[in-house]
Amino acid sequence: MLFRTFCSMLALGATCPALAEPVFNRISSFATVDNMAAGEDRARPTSAEIMTATPDGNELIYSDSPLGAIGLIDITDPAAPKPLGNIAMDGEPTTTVVLGETAFVGVNTSESYVKPSGVLRSVDLKTKKVVASCDLGGQPDSVALSPKHDMIAIAIENERDEDVNDGALPQMPAGFVVRLPIKDGQPDCAGKQVIELTGLAEVSPEDPEPEYVDFNANGDLVVTLQENNHIVVIGADGKIASHFSAGSVDLQGVDTEKDGKLDFTGSLKAVAREPDTVAWLDNDHFATANEGDWKGGSRGFTIWKRDGSVAYDSGPDFEHALIRIGHYPEHRSGKKGVEPEALKFAEFDGQKLLFVGSERGNAIGVYDVASPAQPKLLQILPSGIAPEGLVAIPARNLMASANEADLVEDGGARAHVMLYERAEGKAAYPTLVSEKLLGWGALSGLTVDPADASVLYAISDSAYKAQPSIYRIQTGQQPATITDKIVLTKDGEPAKKIDLEGIAADGKGGFWLASEGNPDPEKAVPHQILHVDAKGAIQKQIELPADLVAGSTRFGLEGIAVAADGTLWMAVQREWKDDPKGQVKLLNFNPETGAWAGVRYPLDKGEGWVGLSELAIHGDRMYLIERDNLVGQAAALKQVTSVALKDLKPAPLGGDLPLVEKRVEHDLIPDLKQWKGYVQDKVEGMAITPDGTVWTVTDNDGVDDASGETLLWSFKLGAAQ
Repeated sequence: MLFRTFCSMLALGATCPALAEPVFNRISSFATVDNMAAGEDRARPTSAEIMTATPDGNELIYSDSPLGAIGLIDITDPAAPKPLGNIAMDGEPTTTVVLGETAFVGVNTSESYVKPSGVLRSVDLKTKKVVASCDLGGQPDSVALSPKHDMIAIAIENERDEDVNDGALPQMPAGFVVRLPIKDGQPDCAGKQVIELTGLAEVSPEDPEPEYVDFNANGDLVVTLQENNHIVVIGADGKIASHFSAGSVDLQGVDTEKDGKLDFTGSLKAVAREPDTVAWLDNDHFATANEGDWKGGSRGFTIWKRDGSVAYDSGPDFEHALIRIGHYPEHRSGKKGVEPEALKFAEFDGQKLLFVGSERGNAIGVYDVASPAQPKLLQILPSGIAPEGLVAIPARNLMASANEADLVEDGGARAHVMLYERAEGKAAYPTLVSEKLLGWGALSGLTVDPADASVLYAISDSAYKAQPSIYRIQTGQQPATITDKIVLTKDGEPAKKIDLEGIAADGKGGFWLASEGNPDPEKAVPHQILHVDAKGAIQKQIELPADLVAGSTRFGLEGIAVAADGTLWMAVQREWKDDPKGQVKLLNFNPETGAWAGVRYPLDKGEGWVGLSELAIHGDRMYLIERDNLVGQAAALKQVTSVALKDLKPAPLGGDLPLVEKRVEHDLIPDLKQWKGYVQDKVEGMAITPDGTVWTVTDNDGVDDASGETLLWSFKLGAAQ
């Protein structure tokens, strides 16, 4: 199975044959802000957390904690989801389950951590009104509906305050599990059963803090006590059948330090699993996502037998799979890595599938778990930012993810729900993988190998400031493959204070590189160009003229190209202090004479800011990427333009620079929409082969406040869009 979509995670360079096995591909995404009513403040944070579907599979319902509401989406046409609005919950919604035409929503109404409270609200989905509430006696987290539709279970977490005593346990009052029988389609509040969980866990037996609950077909309930690193199985009779520690794992081949480099040679000993989400696979096995929340987090998932023995543990394998597709969050290395949090099990046409969502890696692993002791990785799907909830709708061959992060306050992507369809075909994602655990991401420039047009070289920017690198990419198959990583060195050590944003092959096996620089004294990265050999050793470092740098900003060099006369051309991303508004410099440098010159380039107007991200020379024209800095629905300007080389008549710096005329060649926004996610912000790399094929790549920002998606694609110059 693994070979069918990834051509083996161990040998991703192999060409994938066309097979008719069904695969999941993203078909649409829905921004939760679109559920706001007309006239509402769309600048408010919103979210999509835990999510469920109506029995007919035509609606999705997600909890929106920032708005204190549940959001509804019409997915009758899953390729074009429509807003159905929000329903206020008078509290913080946690988890929703649906029976018939009624949604049952766990709502946190707590006054404080020490005075927790909560209710289960009944919502008529036709009228969109709250019609009843059951007092739960504490703060609810997970809610589960039994497969027989005769019982609702709620984990009453009574969560800890992480700002008190560094979040250490115990913090009273203790949590518990509530079971509510269902009579005539409604919970029987008077029949509420409280199941105490104190005295079980070794970590803090007086403060269990139950996190997640799930029923199996027999009515047994499994409960995770995340901070306590413990698991409890409650029988259908409501009595505790068994309980056991979730144990720990030793990890090899992991990055353990947040240090600006990708180093997967570390190890961790006795890491507590601290499982979050749990899901039954059958009546005898269940899986946990081992996110960690206090002291642990083993970066993977575990499949358990109900007696507490381990049938399978992924160890670092799940994280390694995300590393190979560029979804590793290096900024989380000192903590819990990719943080698996969401889980969902479902059968699609008899195929038993487990979906594992990485909260920090922003991706979903799809595993065949026909044999619980030997799961097989089939695919990794792009999820959006921080997948919190997963929904499977096998009857419609659909799956959906709810992504909680809303970056509106930072001008970033909004929270999204994303939908995927299972059908015959090829996986559209990933577009780029590495053969080994090279570690890569934040690609910011491209160039073509002069000796082999099927080979590209890319660079990573300051997301990995302690490890500036060049990557060799073999195209010609889907996905393209990174076959080598060349770390820049100076005097035999990894180079420092470099922010790579442009690369051009020098035709002699080496490369010219552009480093963006930052004049901020605290950053102190110089604006410069570098010449390196084939092994990445720096041969020359050439700083920009002092008079020019005096007017610089942090928005510096973006892209570099070698002209036919041997001079170098570089684009400056945005206006510097000496530029007229709406004009940026294209700089020219002669390596033989050391002379600098330039021209000015006219930027289009747009929202946010507009600037240049890359340039390349092909035929008789220079091609540039011009874009705004906006993302998602706000993105309006991402394009390839060109300037005739005959019109590039650079003048010496310090005087008037000629203004060139540009021509728009290609709108990149339709290209960016083909993966059916939100429109990515940073189209930063472009290279053109001799036959006019344009390769373009996005910068995934090192998976830091970004989806982590790297989109690599090509098109022909002059081709109709």
